[in-house]
Amino acid sequence: MTKVKELVKEQAEKHGRERTSLMPILQAVVKSEHYLSEEAMEAIAEELDLSTADVFGTASFYTFLDTVPRGEYVIRVCKTITCHMKGKDEIIDTISDMLKIKLGETTTDKKFSLLQANCIGWCHKGPVMLINDEVYPEITPEKASDIINEYLKKG
Repeated sequence: MTKVKELVKEQAEKHGRERTSLMPILQAVVKSEHYLSEEAMEAIAEELDLSTADVFGTASFYTFLDTVPRGEYVIRVCKTITCHMKGKDEIIDTISDMLKIKLGETTTDKKFSLLQANCIGWCHKGPVMLINDEVYPEITPEKASDIINEYLKKG
């Protein structure tokens, strides 16, 4: 049994095998694997007795459930009008320049992916950046640079 199939089975045992278990299982696989592979979605469908189309449809609907490989650290910059007005483009430019990637890309070492998110839910503290599950409010280009440098030091 492959690693991803074992993970899916383990998550199904933890969350159950009902339709309502789909989201927590999808989230657990993304957290572990950094995306949902075709193999993972097929394993989830089989484990929950759902169609693969149903699993893929759910996964592809939610922007935080990546269906393409991402880096170890997924950087998401909020793109709401509030964050836009407070300078999110400068933050994206700073990160892009530092990591030598554009929006939607992943570094060649697979450490970082740079994305935008429709809303992170912190409009009162914008612009906001999310790296994996860590929220960084009131970001400036300088703060973004400092934060990315800290992640770069992690190796």
